[in-house]
Amino acid sequence: MARMTAAQAAVHVLKKEGIDVAFGVPGAAINPFYSAMRSVGGVDHVLARHVEGASHMAEGYTRTEPGNIGVCIGTSGPAGTDMITGLYSASADSIPILCITGQAPVAKLHKEDFQAVDIQAIAGPVTKWAITVLEPAQVPRAFQKAFQLMRSSRPGPVLIDLPIDVQMTEIEFDPDTYEPLPAYKPSASRAQIEKAMNLLNESDRPLLVAGGGIINADASDLLTEFAELTGVPVIPTLMGWGTIPDDHKLMAGMVGLQTSHRYGNATMMASDFVMGIGNRWANRHTGDVDSYTQGRKFVHVDIEPTQIGRIFGPDYGIVSDAKAALGLFIDVAKEWKAEGKLKDRSAWAEECHERKRNTTMLRKTDFNETPIKPQRVYQEMNKAFGKDTRYVTAIGLSQIAGAQFLHVYKPRHWINCGQAGPLGWTISAALGVRRADPTTEIVALSGDYDFQFMIEELAVGAQFNLPYIHVVVNNSYLGLIRQAQRGFDMDYQVQLAFENVNCPEINGYGVDHVSVVEGLGCKAIRVTDPSEIGPALEKAKQLKDEFKVPVVVEVILERVTNISMSGKDLTTVNEFEALAENETDAPTSIASLT
Repeated sequence: MARMTAAQAAVHVLKKEGIDVAFGVPGAAINPFYSAMRSVGGVDHVLARHVEGASHMAEGYTRTEPGNIGVCIGTSGPAGTDMITGLYSASADSIPILCITGQAPVAKLHKEDFQAVDIQAIAGPVTKWAITVLEPAQVPRAFQKAFQLMRSSRPGPVLIDLPIDVQMTEIEFDPDTYEPLPAYKPSASRAQIEKAMNLLNESDRPLLVAGGGIINADASDLLTEFAELTGVPVIPTLMGWGTIPDDHKLMAGMVGLQTSHRYGNATMMASDFVMGIGNRWANRHTGDVDSYTQGRKFVHVDIEPTQIGRIFGPDYGIVSDAKAALGLFIDVAKEWKAEGKLKDRSAWAEECHERKRNTTMLRKTDFNETPIKPQRVYQEMNKAFGKDTRYVTAIGLSQIAGAQFLHVYKPRHWINCGQAGPLGWTISAALGVRRADPTTEIVALSGDYDFQFMIEELAVGAQFNLPYIHVVVNNSYLGLIRQAQRGFDMDYQVQLAFENVNCPEINGYGVDHVSVVEGLGCKAIRVTDPSEIGPALEKAKQLKDEFKVPVVVEVILERVTNISMSGKDLTTVNEFEALAENETDAPTSIASLT
C-alpha cells in the first residue's frame, strides 16, 4: 500500500472523480493541499482575485456541461466565509460544487487561533454536507462521500475543511483501486406515471412546466420528445430555459412576474392542467399562488421529496429524477398513442402558438432614442449572436429585460443564478463557463452595479486567456431597487452617478468602466448611440479572438427605465413602455423566427 500525505490522497480522489481543474486562492493553512496538487499533478488551477469569485467560477464550471463539478479552494477563516455566498447560490439552484478550505491545527481549534473559525457550522445551512475532518485517515473517504452526496438526489454543494496538520500527516491509501461510489436517484414507478398521464389526458388545455431539474438531469431532449408525443405546450422556468428551443412550435413562453413573455402568461392563465417537472414553483414564476392555481389541476414531479407540497399541494406528486420520470412518460405516451388513447392537442397547441405569433402580445424593442433604451440593446444582441451562444447573467433589470427579449435554444445556454441572485456573480461565473467550454460563444450581461461588484476578476480572464464578451448596460443606477422604491414613493441611495474628474466625457455617469477594464488587462468599447451597438458587438468578437481576453461592451442607457413586471400576479404585469404594433417594432422577436 502506498504512503502519502492526506492532502495527496485527496488530490488522487479528485482526479479519480473526474476533476481536472480547480479555482481558488492559496494561503498558509491550505498550502499543504496546494503542494499536493503540484506534486501529484493532473489538476489545473485558476487563480481567482477574490475567494467568493472562485466559488462562482466553480458554479459556472458546473453549470456548463453535464457531469461537471466545480471545485473551489481557499485558506482558513475569511476564505471560507467568503465562499459562503457561492455555496448558498449553488445550494439554492441545486448545483454541485466542492469547496475545500484550510483550517488551524486540530489542537488549536478551540484556542481562537489565527483565522480559526467553525466553518462547518457556518456552511451547514447552505450545503448538503459540511465537515471539518479531524483524522487524517478519514480524508480520502470524506472526499469520496462528498462526491456521492453532491451527485445523489437533489444535487448540491459540499464543504470539506482540512486542518493544516491533518493535511500534512502521512496515511496509507491506494489510488489505483479507488472507485467512486454510486449516486442515488429516486425513480418513478410505472403506476405513478400512468396516474399522472390519466390526469393529463382528462384535461383540455394542459401545459408542461420544465424546471432546472430537467437540465441538471441532462433530460432536455426527453422533455422535448415527450411534448412532441403528447402535443402539450411547454412553459420553461427561468432555470429551465433552453430545455426546449425558443423557436419550437410547442415552446409557449416563459411565465412570471418579471422574467416572462406576455404570451406565456396569457397561455398559463388559459390552461386547465399543469405538470411541473424538476421545478420549485418559485414565487417570481407563480406570483400570487391562489391566482396561479385557481381553475387548474397540478402534477408535480421532483427529485426532492420535501419540494412536493412546499409551495402548494398538487393534485398528485411524484418523487423522481427528471430523466427517469421522462423516460417512463415517453414509454407510456408511445403506447397510448399507438392505442389511440392520447387526446388530440393540436387545436390547443395552435392556440398557444398563435399567441406567440401575435404582434400585440410582444413588447417593442426598436427604439432609436438617445440616450439608449435598454430594449434596443437586446434587439441588437439577438442580431449579433447565434443559436449556439451561451448567455451568463445574475440579477437586476438587465437580467429581467434580457430574459424578456433574448432567445435561448439549448440547455445550459442560459446560465443564471436564479434563487440567490448575488451581485457580482456574472464575471466570475462567465470565467468558469469559459474554462469549461473553450469554443462556444459566451456572452455575459450585467448592469453597472453587478459589474462593479467583482470587477477585479476580469484580471483572471486576462491572465489565463479566458475570452468572452461582457455586455454592460449602464444607467448609473441600482435600477431594480429604484423601480421597487416607486412603491415607497422614493428614490433613495440608489443613484451611482457622479462627476468623474478623470473622465468628464461620460457626462456624470460615474465610474469610467473602460479605463478600469483596460487597467485589468482586458479590452473595452463604450457605446452612446443605438446605431453603434451592432458594430460594437462585431468589433468585440474580433478583439476577443485577437487578444484572447474578456471584451466589455458598455452601453450608456437612459438613466430611468422601468422594465415590465408585476408585484402581485400574472394578470397585472405593468407595461411601462409601448408595446409592439407590428413586426418592425420587434424585428428579432421569436414570433418573426417561427
